[in-house]
Amino acid sequence: MSALAVSLVPLLALGWGAVLRRAARAEARAEAAYPPEGEFLEICGHRVHAVVRGTGPDLVLIHGMSGNTRDFTHGLVDRLARDYRVIVFDRPGLGYTDPVHHKGVGIDLQAQFLQKAAFELGAERPIVMGQSYGGTVALAWAVRHPDNISALVPVAAPSQTWDGKAPLLYRVTSSPLLAPVVIPALTAFVRDRQINRQLAGIFEPQRPPEGYGDHVGAGLTLRRGSMRVNAQHRMGLNEEIRALVPHYCTIAVPVEIVHGDADTTVGLDIHSTRLVRQISDARLTVLKGVGHMPHHVAQEDVIAAIHRAAARAGLR
Repeated sequence: MSALAVSLVPLLALGWGAVLRRAARAEARAEAAYPPEGEFLEICGHRVHAVVRGTGPDLVLIHGMSGNTRDFTHGLVDRLARDYRVIVFDRPGLGYTDPVHHKGVGIDLQAQFLQKAAFELGAERPIVMGQSYGGTVALAWAVRHPDNISALVPVAAPSQTWDGKAPLLYRVTSSPLLAPVVIPALTAFVRDRQINRQLAGIFEPQRPPEGYGDHVGAGLTLRRGSMRVNAQHRMGLNEEIRALVPHYCTIAVPVEIVHGDADTTVGLDIHSTRLVRQISDARLTVLKGVGHMPHHVAQEDVIAAIHRAAARAGLR
């Protein structure tokens, strides 16, 4: 090794140490600014964060990619709590729920884990509503745990396989070689306001509701562990759906599907238009001009779908 290379090693080590310290400070700020909203329970030795509000039939809400309980507590939970006992979980490895495996965990194991958590809270056969990736977990719940669900409401949910590679960000942040370098740098240097600007793309053609960015806690998503788990979830999704599709025909509970026809993140025709034909007696509500976040921009329609599911299940 040349003398120049030898002299650079300590400088690189100091620089990398500074990045890691900056990342740790960013995580601490995020957790101080956006503390847990609910309660904790222990499932199979892992801590689970749950928000529980209201009284009535049990209703479990499962958030999407990069999310946490705050995606639902920005307005929707309080409205639903008038009619239901609403239970919102942070999915494993996100928000304040512990990861359950160092390589992340797929939709089947997430469904099993959250079903056990719901049961622990006394929700033996809840209505389950999931948005986006959370809708896929909800589908896995209905397939794998048919005795522990009374109705299913997938909202803008991926349900079919698709062609093409995962976005570059997820390929990099799931890479054993690149992730250990890239993720700490993102945590250290990306700011909440930059993430909040990206929300506009998720909500298009609508806009995020007033105060959403300040409430949802982008900094929680930027924590190193959350970014790793989120990438692992996304990278495994297509093959996990491939294994799930043949079992949709076994779903026997009432199913109310909600999807916007302007959703460019999870396409209506690729996913929900096919799903409604694969599940007996499933019903699809298409929201004209609505994008990927109906539970915010078309809350009345989503709540109405939950009410219909509850009524069909004999709970209203």
